[in-house]
Amino acid sequence: MLLSLIVGIILGAIAVVFAFQNVAVVTVSFFTWQISASLAIVILGSILCGIVLTLLVLLPSVIRDEIFVATLKRQKRDLENQLAQTRTPQPAAAPAGNVASSI
Repeated sequence: MLLSLIVGIILGAIAVVFAFQNVAVVTVSFFTWQISASLAIVILGSILCGIVLTLLVLLPSVIRDEIFVATLKRQKRDLENQLAQTRTPQPAAAPAGNVASSI
């Protein structure tokens, strides 16, 4: 996890340096839309869109995993409670032959 974070930070830094070295004005066409902006802004916007789309794709599996982990924790807690109840000493019943009679 830490390694992927470090790699992501390094790649992000490289992308930002690349974007700021390319400051020429470009025109981006998408269907009927045309946008003229700095190449750096276009690149950073593309990176941002990629991050957002990746998070949207990963979100359902993250939610499913969190629900699964919560279910497992609840089952573990219930089983531990059952185990604790079975391990508690039961009061011993008096043996039938040692009944003391009071006269």
